[in-house]
Amino acid sequence: MSAPLVLFSGVGSDCRMFAPVIDRLKADYPMIPWDMPGYGGKPLDGQFTFAGMADSVIEDLDKAGIAKAAFLGHSIGGMLAQEVAARHPGRVAALILSGTTPVFGSPDGEFQKQFLAARLAPLDQGVTMPELAQSFAKDLLGSNPDPEAGPTATKLMSELPEQSYRAGLTCLVTFNRREELARIAVPTLLIAGEQDTNAPLKTMQRMAEKIRGARIETLPETGHLAPLECPCRFAKAVRRFLNDLP
Repeated sequence: MSAPLVLFSGVGSDCRMFAPVIDRLKADYPMIPWDMPGYGGKPLDGQFTFAGMADSVIEDLDKAGIAKAAFLGHSIGGMLAQEVAARHPGRVAALILSGTTPVFGSPDGEFQKQFLAARLAPLDQGVTMPELAQSFAKDLLGSNPDPEAGPTATKLMSELPEQSYRAGLTCLVTFNRREELARIAVPTLLIAGEQDTNAPLKTMQRMAEKIRGARIETLPETGHLAPLECPCRFAKAVRRFLNDLP
């Protein structure tokens, strides 16, 4: 594959969450970690919306003279990858969607309200990001994670600015590109954690069925932090997919 691979992280960390995967792939594939506003040292400015971020990604590719890229997004990053595909289909060579869904919440918006209130409540009560991070990984990991997965996830979340996390959560609950799945016309790989409760395997299987020609890779004993939990298996799945691209 000649096109670079652009990486989008989950809401609880910046693109350093992909470090173990990048280490296994960087010798063979050009990769561009792209952090959301307020993440990875970026200023929290401009519109923190899926549309705004998708357009910013394309602007950055334009500046770098990159006509097409493959996109690997995890969780909210997978939603952003879908947004890029919906808004700028001609710029997408391939998609890798990890631990993500095509829509967040319920049609009436009630689930979104409850989710956001529950996630923001500790911060509103004065809990710090390092304190919040202590329970973050425990609730997301599967039954057999890499020993470094929990400590790394805790560290990355503890270093995330509170306002950036708030902005990420507020953006997350707005996502809905379910109707666009059938319009995706590029090679697509879905990577699902067998024990992921945030992006359940059944949801990702249904998602794969709606994307023409999509393949799905299931990672056993894996929860919602697949790139950290099993970086070797994750990287192998990515490598197999990329090697099959024209």
